[in-house]
Amino acid sequence: MATERKRPVISDGLPSQLPDIDPEETNEWVESLDGVIDERGAKRARYVMLRLLERARERQVGVPPLTSTDYINTIPPEQEPWFPGDEFVERRIRAYIRWNAAMLVHRAQRPEIGVGGHISTYASSASLYEVGMNHFFRGKDHPGGGDHIFYQGHASPGMYARAFLEGRLSENDLDGFRQELSHPGGGLPSYPHPRLMPNFWEFPTVSMGLGPLNAIYQARYNRYLHNRGIKDTSQQRVWAFLGDGEMDEVESLGAIGLAAREELDNLTFVINCNLQRLDGPVRGNGKVIQELESFFRGAGWNVIKVVWGREWDPLLAADTDGALVNLMNVTPDGDYQTYKGESGAYVRENFFGRDPRTRKLVEHMSDDEVWNLKRGGHDYKKLYAAYKAATEHTGQPTVILAKTIKGWTLGSHFEARNATHQMKKLTLDDLKGFRDRLYLDISDKQLEDNPYLPPYYHPGEKSDEMQYMLERRRELGGSIPTRRTKGKVLRIPESKAFGDVKRGSGKQKIATTMAFVRLLKDLMKDKEFGARWVPIIPDEARTFGMDSLFPTKKIYSPHGQTYTSVDRELFLSYKEATNGQILHEGINEAGSTASFIAAGTSYATHDEPMIPLYIFYSMFGFQRTADELWAAADQMTRGFLLGATAGRTTLNGEGLQHEDGHSLLIAATNPAVVAYDPAFAFEIAHIVEDGLHRMYGEKQENVFYYLTVYNEPAVQPAEPAEVDREGLLKGIYRYAAAPEANGPKAQLLASGTGMAWALKAQTLLAQDWGVSADVWSVTSWTELRRDAIEAEEHNLLHAGDQPRKPYIQQKLEGTEGPVVAVSDFMRAVPDLIARWVPNDYTSLGTDGFGMSDTRHALRRHFHVDAESVVVATLRQLALGGKVPSHVPAEAAKKYAIDDVNAAPVGETGGDS
Repeated sequence: MATERKRPVISDGLPSQLPDIDPEETNEWVESLDGVIDERGAKRARYVMLRLLERARERQVGVPPLTSTDYINTIPPEQEPWFPGDEFVERRIRAYIRWNAAMLVHRAQRPEIGVGGHISTYASSASLYEVGMNHFFRGKDHPGGGDHIFYQGHASPGMYARAFLEGRLSENDLDGFRQELSHPGGGLPSYPHPRLMPNFWEFPTVSMGLGPLNAIYQARYNRYLHNRGIKDTSQQRVWAFLGDGEMDEVESLGAIGLAAREELDNLTFVINCNLQRLDGPVRGNGKVIQELESFFRGAGWNVIKVVWGREWDPLLAADTDGALVNLMNVTPDGDYQTYKGESGAYVRENFFGRDPRTRKLVEHMSDDEVWNLKRGGHDYKKLYAAYKAATEHTGQPTVILAKTIKGWTLGSHFEARNATHQMKKLTLDDLKGFRDRLYLDISDKQLEDNPYLPPYYHPGEKSDEMQYMLERRRELGGSIPTRRTKGKVLRIPESKAFGDVKRGSGKQKIATTMAFVRLLKDLMKDKEFGARWVPIIPDEARTFGMDSLFPTKKIYSPHGQTYTSVDRELFLSYKEATNGQILHEGINEAGSTASFIAAGTSYATHDEPMIPLYIFYSMFGFQRTADELWAAADQMTRGFLLGATAGRTTLNGEGLQHEDGHSLLIAATNPAVVAYDPAFAFEIAHIVEDGLHRMYGEKQENVFYYLTVYNEPAVQPAEPAEVDREGLLKGIYRYAAAPEANGPKAQLLASGTGMAWALKAQTLLAQDWGVSADVWSVTSWTELRRDAIEAEEHNLLHAGDQPRKPYIQQKLEGTEGPVVAVSDFMRAVPDLIARWVPNDYTSLGTDGFGMSDTRHALRRHFHVDAESVVVATLRQLALGGKVPSHVPAEAAKKYAIDDVNAAPVGETGGDS
């Protein structure tokens, strides 16, 4: 009997505290393992252990999986499926696309153009795409629906080149690469930009990291649609093509846990591991494939490594003592890149030659044969096996880690070179070498006549290759990438559905956040239209009053609710359901924004228009996810963003990190955002009604709305009898005319919670100083600015015509007195319109960092309260000679505007 060994205390996730109910049987298993090690060696024992772990997993035994395996292919040769395609024809198709993709970029560097581009990324990934194009990727016309494919941004030339062969793009189109304005007939955008090419691209991906994040949430959203019974998405897959360098972005790996937790087996990541980022190796001293394998396995993904091409199979089969696998395991990526930048003789000496056993493995091979040992990402049989395994795997998302060479087939000046990402031109010798490697029927003369404009290659529409390509796409549901440009028109509820909110709150004080929630609940009562709403909440529902939706609309969970809720007896209990309508994302603004994009583009991706409503702390929306919201604009997302707890002084007590005084300024930088800062509930009703018609009615504009709403309770006034609806929607209308008086005149402009200060200032100016001030509600500073810019652009292009007046100028023209603008945002927000205001103009705002204190103290500190507005108005009047020069100072002293403790105590509540 073997000596019993004392087990060390280790923390490896195994159930070490369980009692041994049969020590004798346990010892038999231990002795068996000892026997294998002693008689067959550690390598054989390791194999047996791995096989047992694999079997345990198959039988659902809860043993933690290995996070890293040997640096070899996951699928062994004997388990590879039969390849159903025509290898020769597919190789020729790839050659044509490779050539045209490179020429598209090369020709764009011709004299007097030189617009840049990227050659090497697609060169490394051509096989990754073509195996999918010919065998897996479903188009829009497939009976089960089209797949959603996130193409790697820098590989866009390859997609254009394939579309050219299919007859979807012409040579003239290709020659317009990166020349969208100057090229006759228009050009092609640099990267996948749906907004710039709306019939072609579906997902923008070149802001690194957003592709993987959005792909995960797209796959999750597809399940959401299916589980809610809106559309059968069971046959649709999401494929995301990513770079190994891109995986360093936090967003790339940040949501992989969600994909595993929700068992998104409709999702496949294909990571092009060419081992190089823009400037050099991704992991020169390490192994990025092994690192990524550990990340994804640890997160619960199915990992398939495609490291080596078929030429390595006989060598690995002959590696009986594991010497070759050991070399593969210990060689860093930096050396692998150097091998591909050298020669077969160099590889023989510096890789295989490091161990006499591996040197012997290749002694029968020539240097050329050693050099032609391919990486797995260039072997369509290996890739086909990986893709097939991914599509058949259930219960987990899959990541395929495919090892490639950046710049492959482009020649020694490009392949695996540190500078290859920036290289975009080929010399005449490069062109000839590239042509020869691809076996293309292009003469030397065609290349020599004008090396700047080498010809594109097309084998002819009736060639075997083109017939094969087109037939494969017909069978798979049509050409891709393709995007729908217009969705179904929704039946927007009649205006009476918005009526309750327009009538005000009576004597009850409610914040504008709650007013919006009430409006939403009214709209969601519509049996057909109500189901189209997708509320998205980043773990702040109770802060925003959205928890009232929990019991009726329920929180989406693919697993339902398998636990007993602690608040089940409460009226507003927390309820999850497989068909839940609410997407509750946890503390996760990036994921929430990704859900907003997926739902807001459903009209195009699924022909099912949905209305996302993403509500967030206004500070953590645009500031944190502005890049994602730019991608949302590119993807032509539609829906509503709600910046709740808005304002630098209204969210009192939260201090520097939470108090928002600039989200409207960031929103103004996004051309697709229609931003409003409404003061009253009735304004919100009009804005939402108009937005629904613009985005989901007959117009179907590619915009999305941003509304700031506040958590300060106030009596919401009823809509005025003859409200200026046009002005309200365009950005400004007169809400309260000045009291009748003969004194000086002034105009007060305010937005959001600042309206309360302006109205109080109107009263103080009249009572204390005899000044008559009109109060204007500025619902949108940004819409007024855009209108003014459009007017200026029109006047520039029509210099001889009657000048067009900006709307802000039209509204204030003829008014008397200076204009004082105020909001709970920094001065740069109201200053957006300063240039077009016809009167003397000054603004007040909350510039600087937020601070923790009461609302009245904060407003006095930032000098935006009513008393500060009064002093600012009097100062402007004094400068114009309308009041004595001593009056502003007298008012400042009277109200003690430099003393925060002298500020009158106002509303201190903070409920939504």
